Amino acid sequence: MEQVFRLATLEDAEQLLNLTLRAYEPIRRLKINFTAAKADINLVKQNISNNACYVYEQEGVIIATVSIRMPWGLQPGPFGVPHIWWFAVDPSLGQKGVGSNLLRWVEEKIIKDTLKAPAVSLGTADTHPWLIDMYERKGYVQAGDKNLGKGHKTIFLCKVLRPDLIEDQLINFPLHILSQFNQ
Repeated sequence: MEQVFRLATLEDAEQLLNLTLRAYEPIRRLKINFTAAKADINLVKQNISNNACYVYEQEGVIIATVSIRMPWGLQPGPFGVPHIWWFAVDPSLGQKGVGSNLLRWVEEKIIKDTLKAPAVSLGTADTHPWLIDMYERKGYVQAGDKNLGKGHKTIFLCKVLRPDLIEDQLINFPLHILSQFNQ
């Protein structure tokens, strides 16, 4: 079975919209106000054009997607490092490692090895029943929170990928996470 990780193109927009709306259905039922949960084709195209939007394909079908907002981009994350967002997996493939494989590939090959970024951040709703725990099991550490006016508090989590670069590049990074590597 051929597996491909690649950057999305505008030609992928319809397929990404369909995947996103199906994947975020539980989020809409929970009444959590994630941008991707109410995406339309224009928002998908905007995400592809303005961020590094990656897809995971099997046999030519997109089964998962994740985007990276860059610190220098239009919508940077809170800590001056690449920021993961718009993470969606085909719901028929849940609990099969698809999302973990894509996230690990993006963390390692893109953020750590290509961008040479020392860390990555992401945000999720404090009201989501399992996402915070899932990200913590993947090595993310809670780094702060903020009310962004979406009806929930956004919990920011960070993961250090290159401890050797921490002191050189992380100016706005949460000190309690940095202290783990300064011992």
